[in-house]
Amino acid sequence: METIYTAYSSLIAIISTTYTNGKVIALRAVNNQLLTTYWQIGQHIVEFEQGGKAKATYGKALLENLSKDLNKLHGKGFSRSNLNYMRLVYLCFPICEELPHKLTWTHPCELVKINDPLERSFYQQQAVLENWSTTELIRQKNSSLYLRLASSKDKEGILKLAHQGQIVAQPTDILKDIYVFEFLKIAEPYHLSETDLEQRLITHLQSFLLELGKGFAFIGRQYRITLGNRNHYVDLVFYHRILKCFVLIDLKREEANYQDVGQMNMYLGYFENEENTESDNPPIGIVLAKEKDELVIQYAMHNVSSQLFVQKYQLYLPNKEELRKVIEDQLNRETE
Repeated sequence: METIYTAYSSLIAIISTTYTNGKVIALRAVNNQLLTTYWQIGQHIVEFEQGGKAKATYGKALLENLSKDLNKLHGKGFSRSNLNYMRLVYLCFPICEELPHKLTWTHPCELVKINDPLERSFYQQQAVLENWSTTELIRQKNSSLYLRLASSKDKEGILKLAHQGQIVAQPTDILKDIYVFEFLKIAEPYHLSETDLEQRLITHLQSFLLELGKGFAFIGRQYRITLGNRNHYVDLVFYHRILKCFVLIDLKREEANYQDVGQMNMYLGYFENEENTESDNPPIGIVLAKEKDELVIQYAMHNVSSQLFVQKYQLYLPNKEELRKVIEDQLNRETE
C-alpha cells in the first residue's frame, strides 16, 4: 500500500512539474508574440507617417484617430499612449530580433524613455541578467545605477558595461562607489543611529537587496561571534551565490575610521576560520559609511585583507547631470 501511495505521489509531482513548466513556456511564447505584434504595429505607424501626404493629412491627430478607430474594432488596448509606445519601441529597436524578448512589454516602454543609447543598452542587459520587474527597472533608473557604475570606469570599461551589463566575477564587481538608500524616504535633516539605519534597511530588505545587486542572499543581522569570552556583532551578513562567499557589512553613521577597518578585518578572519565550509571562498567585508577620508583609509588598509572595502552611502538620489558629465568626459577622451 505504501508503495502504491509513493508511486501516486510521484505521479502528482510529475504532472504538477509538467503543468507548471508548460504554463511558463506558454506565457513566454505569448509574451514573445505580443512584443513582436506591438513592434509590427509601431512599424506600420512609422511607415505611414513617413508616407509624405499621409503625414501631412493626419499630422498630430494620427495617433488619436487610430486610438478611436482601433478601440471600436478591437476593444481596449489601443490608447493613444500605448500606440505612441509601440511607435517609439520600433524607432529604438528597428530590428525586431534586437527586442529584449525575455522581458515583458512594459520593460521596453521604460527603456525607450532613455535617450542615451549606451545607458539604454545597459539597463536592457541588466534587466535580462537580473530578471528585473518593471518596478525594479524604474527604481534602478531613478537611482542612476548606470551613471554611478560608469563614472568610476575608463572608456573601455564604460563601453563594456553598456553592452554586457554588470558581470559579477570577482569581489570588486559587487561594489558601488556610492550606495543610494533613497527608498528609505528619510527626510532631511535626519538624525539616525546606526541601529535605526540597520532596522530601516531590514524593513526595506527587498529594495536593499536590489541596491546591493545580483546574487545577495540575506543571512542575518547583528550576527554574533564570540572571541575571548566577549561577544561581537556584525551588523549585516549576506551570502553571495555567484562568488560563493559570505559578505559582511558594517554600517557607520558618520565617517569610517581605522578602528572600523581593524574590526572588520577581525570579522573576516573569524568567518574564514570558523564559518566557512570547504566550498566557500574567502569572505568579503564592506564598511559602509556616510563619509570616508581617503588618506586615512589608505593607511588603515595597509597589509589588510584585499577582500575588505570601505564604501560610502547616501540617503538621497545623486546628481545625474554631474555623473553624466564625468562619463561624457571619459568617453570623449582619446584612448592613450
